[in-house]
Amino acid sequence: MDRRSLIKNAGIAGILAAGVAPAVHAQAAIRWRLASSFPKSLDTIFKAAEVFADSVKKMSGGKFEISVHAAGELMPPFGVVDGVQQGSVECAHTAPYYFFGKDPCFALGCAIPFGLNSRQMTAWMYEGNGLKLMREFYAKYSIVNFPAGNTGAQMGGWFRKEIKSVKDVKGLKFRIGGFGGKVFERIGGVPQSIPGGEIYPALEKGTIDAAEWVGPYDDQKLGFNKVAPFYYYPGWWEGGPQLDVFVNQKAYDGLSPENKAIVEAAASHAHIFMQARYDAVNPVALKQLVGAGTKLRPFPADMMSESFKAAMGLYEELNSTNENWKKIYADFNKFRADQNLWFRFTEMGFDRFMQSQKL
Repeated sequence: MDRRSLIKNAGIAGILAAGVAPAVHAQAAIRWRLASSFPKSLDTIFKAAEVFADSVKKMSGGKFEISVHAAGELMPPFGVVDGVQQGSVECAHTAPYYFFGKDPCFALGCAIPFGLNSRQMTAWMYEGNGLKLMREFYAKYSIVNFPAGNTGAQMGGWFRKEIKSVKDVKGLKFRIGGFGGKVFERIGGVPQSIPGGEIYPALEKGTIDAAEWVGPYDDQKLGFNKVAPFYYYPGWWEGGPQLDVFVNQKAYDGLSPENKAIVEAAASHAHIFMQARYDAVNPVALKQLVGAGTKLRPFPADMMSESFKAAMGLYEELNSTNENWKKIYADFNKFRADQNLWFRFTEMGFDRFMQSQKL
């Protein structure tokens, strides 16, 4: 009897009884390393990377494992793009705007001053042209990006002295993340780029006058309220900052279609987790901070207006000097205008009413 007839007629029991088995291609185990830009103590923003890795492992039945390493374990927090690009690690979890010094377009993949809120950013990425345009850009760095978290709109930060007008910003040394520092500089401030784990001692020693991180939950854990009494809002430079998993292009290309789908799904799960977690824990932390004496303040109206003008001026300049920026920002800007038109009638109207009610 030939093999083909045996398989057709005998069924699996007959095949095994006859000692003839179809070929089985066992998939080799995959082991990757992920470098985070964040310390383990920030258990929400860092945890998103662990959620991503855990999801990959579960969906692959344990055949695809990613070890997660906190900032500084494998490389400095701001060294992860170089690490992924060079293949020192297969992937990283970071806030892309940290790397605007390489090209301002990195900020468009995370947050720019007076940009998109978190829902709008997700919409641009998944249903607009955001993911397509950013992947074209990141390909220059041998990187494939996956949205993997969003903090939601952030707070404006902690200040040693009260800010009564934009004049009080002049000469003020402010730890500010990403692209926002370029705008802050244009209104007279002195931006400082400092990793999350190093902010508290700089603020405590007076090396800086003010600092922002994310929001009440993380800020309380970092203890900023102990060294600066004034807590300002909103963080106009990050209305919806998106974090990404950056994957080395060669490593990604080496994955099977199934494992590529697993990476995409796991990143999406981490994306949802992070904002859900922040939205759940920030209200309690804010109440605790205010109860302990924190002085909550809105940024002065003239500071907001001057910052907006400075941001729009910066974007116009980049349109004339950076072709990558011009291409991506044109799409971003159109999407933002449409989103703001829609949100003006729905989200804002509903939120404004609900926030005026006593529940």
